[in-house]
Amino acid sequence: MNGKTGVIVGTFDPFTIGHASIVRRALPLFDRLVIGVVGDNVQKPGITPAEQRMQAIARLYAGEPRIEVRTYFGLAVDFARSVGARFIVKGVRSAKDFEYEREQADINRLITHGEVETLLLMAEPQLASISSSMVRELRHFGQDVSAFLPAENERNKSSIDNP
Repeated sequence: MNGKTGVIVGTFDPFTIGHASIVRRALPLFDRLVIGVVGDNVQKPGITPAEQRMQAIARLYAGEPRIEVRTYFGLAVDFARSVGARFIVKGVRSAKDFEYEREQADINRLITHGEVETLLLMAEPQLASISSSMVRELRHFGQDVSAFLPAENERNKSSIDNP
């Protein structure tokens, strides 16, 4: 495959403005960015069906030809290799996130013999407290969570228009 491909993987239940920030900031690093929606996360019972999550994210980036959204099953490194990516991009909100992602990156590097690297992007400070689980909990208790989700008017904006 020509050009650099990166992947951003996650459950994205729901896809938040924190996730959108990582996508926006990672896109200039790659010719193609594939958002991989986990399809088999057994650790999160009651999760929104993968196809629904994937379609919602695909609608957000319908105007950006360099972004592709796919569902995947199994290991993120296997997904990365299947789409021709050498890089997995992860967002980090805290020291706790950093340690978890660092350990995952080390294992991924070992099992791929260095074929797949992980790039960690620090969350923008104003977004560091936003997580999908927090949004799900607020939604469960009837709170308006629209401020934590990408706005409809952002739907087809290119990352170049919104650095």
